[in-house]
Amino acid sequence: MAFIKVLAHTHASVRKTAASLTCVIALCTVSAAAQADINVGVILSTTGPAASLGIPEEQTVRMWPAEMAGEKVNFIILNDGSDTTGAVKNASKLITENNVDVIIGPSVTPTSMAALEVAGSAKVPMVSLAGGGSIVLPQTGVRTWAFKLSPTEAISINRVLDHFLAQKGKTMATIGFATSYGDGFLKSFEAIAKQRGVTVTATESYNPTDQSVTAQVLKAMASNPDGVYIFASGTPGALPQIELARRGYKGLVYQTQGVANNDYLRVGGKSLDGSFMTVAPALVAEQLPASNPIRKPALDYAQRYQAKYGAGTLSLFGATAWDAMLIVEGAAREAKKKAKPGTPEFRSALRDALENLHDFVGAEGVYNMSPTDHNGVDARSQVLVKIVDGKWELQPEVK
Repeated sequence: MAFIKVLAHTHASVRKTAASLTCVIALCTVSAAAQADINVGVILSTTGPAASLGIPEEQTVRMWPAEMAGEKVNFIILNDGSDTTGAVKNASKLITENNVDVIIGPSVTPTSMAALEVAGSAKVPMVSLAGGGSIVLPQTGVRTWAFKLSPTEAISINRVLDHFLAQKGKTMATIGFATSYGDGFLKSFEAIAKQRGVTVTATESYNPTDQSVTAQVLKAMASNPDGVYIFASGTPGALPQIELARRGYKGLVYQTQGVANNDYLRVGGKSLDGSFMTVAPALVAEQLPASNPIRKPALDYAQRYQAKYGAGTLSLFGATAWDAMLIVEGAAREAKKKAKPGTPEFRSALRDALENLHDFVGAEGVYNMSPTDHNGVDARSQVLVKIVDGKWELQPEVK
């Protein structure tokens, strides 16, 4: 297990514990002797509305061995509390106090957008675990130091519309977060829907902390749509579906992979049955056909994670973190050829190596980065699943 320091942005002090020579998880400061090691800052939402994403991501980081690219690795994990201010404070701390070579995270789009301003300005590469295309687009300014692994909105939306149109759907309403995540999906959806002949009948929004979405659901239903597309993440994403079921809505319902975890299934219960969403292949690794190139690495991650945390605990958000660490390790091997960890030159070389990643097959997709594409995944990064009796059921591709 790697040397891991775990902190919350609400705690001012750090408790020290003794570290063994082999497997160490400690709350302590990075010693001067460790400054030549590879230091990886990790910002996650392990509390707050996005905790159902951040917790499996943190658990996945804890699975990593003690080395990365042949060097000792120190993971410094900070909790942003699903808050943009917390993400900014954490990014600043990691850079100024911990001299990190790279930041993995944050978990969601709003916190990633906040952290990238700090990371990019300091010229520290950041590999976000969130889905919003605005994290890496356009590739100018601080975004030249930002990367992300979850697919941009267009890939998910087109996969949904393939299915929707095959079901003879013509009109659709949307209900999304009033955040950069929801706004990004809505903007992309409106453009793509128009191109594909789908009429948008209503566009409603709500905050992740809202306790009710009754008004939004009633307005959406009043437009009599063939389908409702929800742009949300974490357990708050279940609210519109619970209300739609309560109101007897019989049309098609779609979600993004931002809600695809067991906590969402638990909170939504029977209200979710029969709905659809696009997700990373890792979530249904065992259901993937043998011909799918992602099946092998996805199964490898699934087996590792469930062996440690129990059957049925698999999360695609953890798989994103696993891919992030694999990709950073590969980039670090290249960067070591040019500079020593802990230096500006190493961070710059690491950024360049990430940008030149080609044909990397992970648990979430096949990645091909470039100077104009810091996401790098294609349509293989998303599959359509249906929720049946509280379980994910892989759907056949629409030809």
